[in-house]
Amino acid sequence: MRQIEIPGSGVLQLRYLLLDFNGTIATDGKLIEGVAPRLEALARDLEIHVLTADTFGTARQATASLPVRLTAVRGVGGGEDKARVVRDLGAAHVAVIGNGFNDVAMLREAALGIVVIGAEGASAAALAAARVVALRIEDALDLLLHPRRLVATLRT
Repeated sequence: MRQIEIPGSGVLQLRYLLLDFNGTIATDGKLIEGVAPRLEALARDLEIHVLTADTFGTARQATASLPVRLTAVRGVGGGEDKARVVRDLGAAHVAVIGNGFNDVAMLREAALGIVVIGAEGASAAALAAARVVALRIEDALDLLLHPRRLVATLRT
């Protein structure tokens, strides 16, 4: 578990990290360089799930050596599948990172929603649903690895 005290907002008690695959931790179906070591470090404290409709059919192979649980979601309606995973795990203990329209519901449900703009861009609805916006996935993951950065962004 990662506990992060946000002055004026309370304490985040995170047990889970849910990640979208394509557009978030992968570009064109390929894992973004620098993601793997960050996930390995975060897995010491968090259970990590990758949720994907697997547009390119590469998610299983790309995540095979990572300390993550891969979960397939529907290509249409996958947004509700992702939100259901957040609820099933206990939204108060979940951080999510995504970029697409199908990530909006999970970004809203989770205790901490981070949207990544990245090479694919980000849905305007996802930007509005998130508490934090990062330009790159490496920066988003680093917010969790270096929580003072997150505190600086979220404190009131």
